Amino acid sequence: MTVADIRKEYTQQELTEDSVLESPFAQFDQWFNQSLAANVPEPNAMTLATVNESGQPSARIVLLKGYDVRGLKFFTNYLSRKGLELAGNPHAALVFFWPELERQVRIEGTVVKVSEEESDEYYHSRPRNSRLGAWASQQSEVLTTREELAARQEEFDRRYAGQEIPRPPHWGGYILQPVMFEFWQGRPSRLHDRIVYQWQAGSWHRLRLSP
Repeated sequence: MTVADIRKEYTQQELTEDSVLESPFAQFDQWFNQSLAANVPEPNAMTLATVNESGQPSARIVLLKGYDVRGLKFFTNYLSRKGLELAGNPHAALVFFWPELERQVRIEGTVVKVSEEESDEYYHSRPRNSRLGAWASQQSEVLTTREELAARQEEFDRRYAGQEIPRPPHWGGYILQPVMFEFWQGRPSRLHDRIVYQWQAGSWHRLRLSP
């Protein structure tokens, strides 16, 4: 078998205009909960795509840590590559892929930082070593060796021994505020269902795209 021979026929479900919910947030919530019920591994894993000031795109997997009608929330180092790119260009895109359900969700919008209080609340809910890691990792910077990172972790472990670990000022949350949702359901013969919600003139408009 060659790479070109790898293919799968999608046959599980269909997505119709009558079956989708009025709100894209409600539709996302329904699909996300169905992915949980189907035991999809890490259903909150999503691809985050950003663009730098020169127009060069980059993408990586991050974890969804909350969502509501404001948008979708994730946390990271503000001085990382994605953080610096978002500071220069706040337009970004997310992609969820749930192969067990033959589904994909694409979301586009503008990213803003969450409040200090929200960042503090999530940071202090993390395991201790993860909180130390936010101090130890100079995310996206060059490391000479793995041992250098381990030494920084140990340094902060000693510094905050027996006490509360404060949130680093360079670490916190973002919310992507959507202007577009696309719900993709795999169908036979690559004739997939694609239902899009677009935010226009103060309301969501729904349409179907050709696969």
